[in-house]
Amino acid sequence: MIVFDRLWETMRQKGVTTYQLREKCGIDSKTVRRLKANDNIETKTLNKLCAALACRLEDIAQYVDD
Repeated sequence: MIVFDRLWETMRQKGVTTYQLREKCGIDSKTVRRLKANDNIETKTLNKLCAALACRLEDIAQYVDD
């Protein structure tokens, strides 16, 4: 299972809010809800997040065993 706990920590460290994320890289509120619920998201969304936060994929997502 992919979880996005690291995303929220990276955002906190960089001082970025979900509002800024939506405005900065065009991620809609539905996608933010999906991220919070650890639901499936498209790889282009991961790409946008990494670009907007100037980070690597492992800074926002992690695979954990069920």
